[in-house]
Amino acid sequence: MRKRLSLFLFLSLLLVLPFSGCGTKQPLVREDFLLDTFVSVTLYDGSEDQAQGALDLCRSYEKVFSRTDPDSELYQLNHREITEVSDQLAEVISLGLKYAQRTNGAFDITAGSITSLWDFSAETPQVPDPAAVAAGLEHVGWEKVSLSGNTVTFSDPDTIIDLGGIAKGYIADQMADYLRQEGVTSAIIDLGGNLYCLGTKPGGQPFQVGVQYPYEERQTVIGSLPAENLSVVTSGVYERCFTADGVLYHHILDTFTGYPVEKGLLSVTIVSDKSVDGDALSTACFALGLEDGMSLIEDTEGVDAIFITDDFTIQLSDGLEGVFQKA
Repeated sequence: MRKRLSLFLFLSLLLVLPFSGCGTKQPLVREDFLLDTFVSVTLYDGSEDQAQGALDLCRSYEKVFSRTDPDSELYQLNHREITEVSDQLAEVISLGLKYAQRTNGAFDITAGSITSLWDFSAETPQVPDPAAVAAGLEHVGWEKVSLSGNTVTFSDPDTIIDLGGIAKGYIADQMADYLRQEGVTSAIIDLGGNLYCLGTKPGGQPFQVGVQYPYEERQTVIGSLPAENLSVVTSGVYERCFTADGVLYHHILDTFTGYPVEKGLLSVTIVSDKSVDGDALSTACFALGLEDGMSLIEDTEGVDAIFITDDFTIQLSDGLEGVFQKA
């Protein structure tokens, strides 16, 4: 259930283009490779220092949430080197456990023992040994983690927390809050597909966000929607995948089988006020499938979704009817 390196989806930005013409200020764009993906900050007002400050904040969170960096706080927690964690890590673990409980484990932050078996970024990705997958599944289960204040305890010594399905959303929210505090009123934060549109375009019109047409070029969109102070996050099968013996394997893993989810979906896009919610819900809804995923969205206030099924049918939650425009 590792998230979206480029969060397995791509949100192309429509109408979020450099402005030209006499007297028109060009947007300021700063980018870096962080969180195992390309991160960009685009400011339509604000300074280079503010854009760099947002990237620096993102970089600092990498030292909190990375599962693989030996210097990160999460790595130390997973290796039982610490039990007391920072407020930031405690908050994300708490949110992750709440979503795991709410989805009966369809979204589960304890999937590290199986996500670590799959390397979709390898030069030649391989399907893990079935015995290793079965063994890894023995240590998955959100009930194996307890959080009391900032103290984390594990009932299973081999359970591994992987926050790849929620941390990027949290970081995007923090970056947006930082820019607001700096007085920025028009910006786009893109964490490899976790997109946050802060404010509006210069002139007051909402940004327009295009959702990629599955398996097509990234500039090819299946539709678009307006976004103002909103997060748009997509989970899809086509960004990180490989084929072995004629079978397509994608990186959205079923926490009950240890293999890629098979629920008849190509992608799920979540539109929400907070990116941390969109991050978790996009994975959860993909794992739940169309019917149960849509029920979850309709029961969640202030959140909407776009489901694309494997026959390329678009299904919208009630709040996006008449808002999402098909291409």
